[in-house]
Amino acid sequence: MTNKPIPLSVPNLSLDILEYVKETIETGWVSTGGRFITEFEDKVAKYVGVGRAVACQSGTAGLHLALMVLGVGPGDEVIVPTVTFIAAVNPVKYVGAEPVFMDCDDTLNMDMDKLEEFLQNECDFIDSKVINKRTKRQIKAVIVVHVFGNPANMERLMKIKEKYNLLVVEDATEALGSYYLEGNYKDKFCGTIGDIGVYSFNANKIITTGGGGMVVSNNQKLLDKVAYLVEQAKDDPLYYIHNEVGYNYRLTNIQAAFGVDQIDRLESFIKTKIENYNLYKEAIKDIEGLTLLPFRSDTRANHWFYSVIVDKEKYGIDRDELIRKLAEQNIQTRPLWSLIHKQKRYLCNQSYKIEKADFYEKNLINIPCSSNLTDKEVKIVIDKLRDIKLAGEKLNDQF
Repeated sequence: MTNKPIPLSVPNLSLDILEYVKETIETGWVSTGGRFITEFEDKVAKYVGVGRAVACQSGTAGLHLALMVLGVGPGDEVIVPTVTFIAAVNPVKYVGAEPVFMDCDDTLNMDMDKLEEFLQNECDFIDSKVINKRTKRQIKAVIVVHVFGNPANMERLMKIKEKYNLLVVEDATEALGSYYLEGNYKDKFCGTIGDIGVYSFNANKIITTGGGGMVVSNNQKLLDKVAYLVEQAKDDPLYYIHNEVGYNYRLTNIQAAFGVDQIDRLESFIKTKIENYNLYKEAIKDIEGLTLLPFRSDTRANHWFYSVIVDKEKYGIDRDELIRKLAEQNIQTRPLWSLIHKQKRYLCNQSYKIEKADFYEKNLINIPCSSNLTDKEVKIVIDKLRDIKLAGEKLNDQF
């Protein structure tokens, strides 16, 4: 082992942020009040082209709030992807509803063909409501995740939404900065097309506040309700009157201070990620048995995570063995999340024709992709990928 550790994805922080953090400490505004919260909300709203954004504690909290203000609750069902982090699905349970799991396509996003097939063949459309034939429950919404920053097919989804009178929640927690270059949503950012969208600022996201989220929508009434619930549903802040059950989901001012600095650097982060992706792309195409998954050409994806498919027969070892060998070389990688419909708590929930997701779960590896990853580090990863294949070929030759 010769190289220093190369992490999978870490924050890209500047010491310039200390000026803002110092202000929060000197003024005492370190908690859930202060100017940086509003400034961060305004900057995100301006960046993605919406009138308003509401900050919250996390992307998960944002999804919970999104489902609540859309009126999803007990007895309802929500169609969700199985290829995602579990935080995209758990909020369905938080509101008392049940998920129905959908397969992915080759972008890793929800398969819109199977979604429409499911709605046509497995559901009835009665009085403008989608009723699941198996469970007799109403399917009220779809949560679409822009996986690894690769935009989902929102043009197709919004047509399905209109046809079946469904609500659409965009989980854009991995896709801040991704937007469409063609079609009805040209120049529209992920998160701003459905009924409501959510971003995340967790530590490994493209920008970070250490932990945090943001809810956006073109429906101001929905955002008013989010802003109300996020601060414990205060009807009278002086006398502490609360007419509804609210949540302690507010972002802190000291976290927002990080966000105010980070959002200004987002485009430079994306530029670096695209450049590094292209370095990987040029090299990996010549390594037999490895395939770097593309981002959609009709979008400007933020290239948050890079995904490589490992063909055991051609590369010589499987995905899990490659993860172990790279770890021995101080290179951090990870497999795709375990599919959510296979998780213990969701085994009894309905899933529809899960096929491609199984392939990607078994064969996909995410390789280092931090926005401060250097050219030299990219070259080290590429060299190790080549070396591991060559070592396997030499071993096979001996036998």
